[in-house]
Amino acid sequence: MKYWLLPDGINESLPAEADALETMRRELLNLYRGWGYRFIMTPLVEYLESLSIAMGSQLDLQTFKITDQTNGRLMGVRADITPQVARIDSHRMSMVEGQPNRLCYMGSVLRTHSEVAGGSRSPIQIGAELFGHEGLESDYEVIKLMLETLSVAGARSVLLDLGHVGVLRGLIAKIGLTDAEQAVYLDMLARKSLPEISHWIKQSDFDGASSELLSCLPNLHGGVEILETATQQLNKAGDNVLAAIDYLQQLITRLQKDYPELAINIDLAEMRGYTYHTGIVYSAYAAGSPREVARGGRYDGIGEYFGNARPATGFTSNLRTLISLSEDSVVSETKGILAPAIDDAGLEQTVKTLRAQGEIVVRQLVPLTQLSAEAQGCDRVLEQQSGEWHIVSAG
Repeated sequence: MKYWLLPDGINESLPAEADALETMRRELLNLYRGWGYRFIMTPLVEYLESLSIAMGSQLDLQTFKITDQTNGRLMGVRADITPQVARIDSHRMSMVEGQPNRLCYMGSVLRTHSEVAGGSRSPIQIGAELFGHEGLESDYEVIKLMLETLSVAGARSVLLDLGHVGVLRGLIAKIGLTDAEQAVYLDMLARKSLPEISHWIKQSDFDGASSELLSCLPNLHGGVEILETATQQLNKAGDNVLAAIDYLQQLITRLQKDYPELAINIDLAEMRGYTYHTGIVYSAYAAGSPREVARGGRYDGIGEYFGNARPATGFTSNLRTLISLSEDSVVSETKGILAPAIDDAGLEQTVKTLRAQGEIVVRQLVPLTQLSAEAQGCDRVLEQQSGEWHIVSAG
């Protein structure tokens, strides 16, 4: 048996990658701190109901279950930190009513299966959540912070994919779909199966207006100009649907003003997170990455499960993905300075000063005749010249 093998999808980081991850972690946490988002650290395990109660069955399927040996209760290893942050906001923090609460987090999560074949099951999740404010300003702030996160990571050619679950929910309510009809329609929407949707509508007993609404929704995706088309085609879908479309238009107007180079795509039939999102939903894509690099949306009311319902909006990403977005994504180790392992007061002071300046100083435990400075992780050495210690090239 090969005892050194890791389970499929479980990652570890060797020094060069670990250094890059830690550097990015510090930069992002400093960014969030500057925006007023306070860092919290959540537990690795919680009782299962706390982890999955507000996020739907999909998260429950992604969660590893274990038994608490002290009381026999079922616990879960966190597969998503977002519900933990919502619990902390609603139950652990004493906030004045109406006061926004900005929180950020970073930590490893564990999932039963990867979202893509051969992918990681142990991403390093990073994100920011804003609780206690409902409206365009907080949604815009969080999206803007996400875009700044991608900028820090060196992302290029960012595409923002936007949707609003209020469109789909409003349309379903207006038509009055039964639970069974809704389940069938949502399943076909999730699979983007237009022929199936067309056949189902023809076989069902919908009136002409309802059939038209159900038929046009799956095709309402594309550039920002699709919102004008949506307003025309869904003008009989009710005030809630039209309000959601108008909300998207206002948000896009602000984004285009501040980020004129940002590419924006609209998908009004977006199904991701339908069970818990209550407003806008979005994903970000970047050059060099075949999958989304960040995602987010509004999920008002999640705190109700923990005793204090509050508006909420936020985004999340994977730190491992972020360090791969730069044009120069090759991870390289910083080289150090090799110093003799001798007892010399001047040398000790020089080493102390260099380390305080952020330099890596490695003691020479093996003679250079046996192991070069390069092999010891250094490209420079300390040499004594005229009683003073100086840095010279290892070459």
